[in-house]
Amino acid sequence: MDRADFVHLVRLSEHASADDSARYRRGVAAFAALGYLWVLACLALSVGIIAWVALAAGRGRFSFTRGWLLLFALGLLWATLRALWVRFDEPEGRELSRADAPALFEALERIRKKIKGPPVHRVYLDDEFNASIRQVPRFGLFGGAVNSLSIGLPLLMMLDRRRLLSVLAHEYGHLRGNHGKLSAWIYRTRLSWLKLDASLQRDEGVMALVSQAFFRWYFPRFAARTFALARQDEYEADRISGRLLGTPVAAAALTEIAIKARWYADEFWASHWARAEREPQPPGPFEALSQRAATPPDAEFARQALREAMRRVSDLEDTHPVLRDRLEALGQKAVVPPWSVEPALGMLADSAKWIAHFDNQWRRAHAGDWKQHHAHRSRIRERVELLAVRGERNTPDELVEWADAERRLDPAAPVRARYERALQIAPEHSGALRGLAQMLPLRDRAARLAVLERLYGSSAASRWWAAKSAVAALEDPDAGAHDEDALKLWRGRLKEAEEAEARAWEEITETPFFSQIARHDLGDHELGELRADLARCLPISRAWLVRKILREFPWRRAYVVFVELPGLDDDDRWQLCRQLEHTLSLPGAALVLWAGHSPTLEEIERQAFGAIWTRTA
Repeated sequence: MDRADFVHLVRLSEHASADDSARYRRGVAAFAALGYLWVLACLALSVGIIAWVALAAGRGRFSFTRGWLLLFALGLLWATLRALWVRFDEPEGRELSRADAPALFEALERIRKKIKGPPVHRVYLDDEFNASIRQVPRFGLFGGAVNSLSIGLPLLMMLDRRRLLSVLAHEYGHLRGNHGKLSAWIYRTRLSWLKLDASLQRDEGVMALVSQAFFRWYFPRFAARTFALARQDEYEADRISGRLLGTPVAAAALTEIAIKARWYADEFWASHWARAEREPQPPGPFEALSQRAATPPDAEFARQALREAMRRVSDLEDTHPVLRDRLEALGQKAVVPPWSVEPALGMLADSAKWIAHFDNQWRRAHAGDWKQHHAHRSRIRERVELLAVRGERNTPDELVEWADAERRLDPAAPVRARYERALQIAPEHSGALRGLAQMLPLRDRAARLAVLERLYGSSAASRWWAAKSAVAALEDPDAGAHDEDALKLWRGRLKEAEEAEARAWEEITETPFFSQIARHDLGDHELGELRADLARCLPISRAWLVRKILREFPWRRAYVVFVELPGLDDDDRWQLCRQLEHTLSLPGAALVLWAGHSPTLEEIERQAFGAIWTRTA
């Protein structure tokens, strides 16, 4: 099924749900049952053939044809039994006992009684800024389920107790009583089909090919038909959270999480890895987080993070609605909430023990990466010192490199004068214009727009960035009065730039992986930044980088990154590669692919000019 057909089916399911919810749910249940019928029919067919062949053999009528039928039936039976007994991995993290977190277990029991839900059988503590609940089938596709709740230590540090309970009530809402039984069953079924499909992908037997053909037809349609149900389930879980803790608390929790998730990803981890410059051994991040979490994010950062979160629109990549839709469903406005004061960390009996545990775990996992990053930042510092000695003798490129390097070491470094000096020598230098635009205060809109105008006119490669930055500045109510004419102009430019970017991206993605490629053109510092990013992404074991030569935009720097991701299934690999396309430090657009069926590891090793980075023990 191609993307257009999938989108069409999702829209049909949304309309069906809106028109007649009960009928839609019956249809979903019937289609879900079709998958079970396939498995049961295969089981009945295989057992029937085996019984028939055995009966014939008992009468002395065994033949070559019956022998092949027996082999076919045994293969079918094996594939069917595998489908009936799908095994799932345990959740990440450490399982908590009631003694480890008595207040937490008491709160979960109160929530369970209020919503009349099933028990949570296991509670895990992990190192993610998140909370999630999952139901794993106890006996493959059939039988009851084991309910496991995972709570992140950072979440306990950054939310107060009531807002954390709001999050837990949302998660528990997925297990609610009769109304949620269909959703829970669909969730377990979807999980089972995904796991089975991943297992069959590694099986090259005849029966696996038959099953793959069925699931290639069935699963995309199952996912599309159940999409509306899954999204409805998220809204219903929010309503349950609002009913138990109050909609203002639920909305404040959603908003605080959105802002602090951005702070945690962009500010906290950047500052933590920056410590590698002066600390050769990795410090534990969670002890530092427990101290920094008491200080709220900068007010300007919080407003900007909230604005960006509210600009996002719900799509078909995730059944979770975006923040805007969730707040609207709760009837609440998007405002920066009063920050949590007393963290929910006190719900753990011995929080220091768990902070030490996850700190030690993080140190062990990142020891080699930290060593590499320490060496990388030391090289940046040495380069900065060398450029500083040259002073005014630096070329415009070197002045920009000097300023950029200092900002990598310290994002708040006062380097505006270096960009301005570079522009005195080379008035149209794109790197200097871009750096200067980033250094100007957000409230100095006129100066920023003037610099962005120069950048847009002088550098075709920078037009998308310039237009995007200008639109963001003009849409920011804190940066000045509304200017409709300027906003219209820059939005038009952004649309043109996005169309050009789309054509460039189409050429990157639609042409064969190894056509129009050359060795990468990254300088030492650019390559060092990329390697630092790769080191921080634990699933990656090796990486390759090639430059993609674009026929329509030969001046564009574009890349293909190949990564080896052992230990992940294809769905997780796809998600990680899409994330890396937005987060890797590269001076141009990048397509990220993993070594698998296409391209294979052998093809990458043969044609990608050698690995640029390999994880060390």
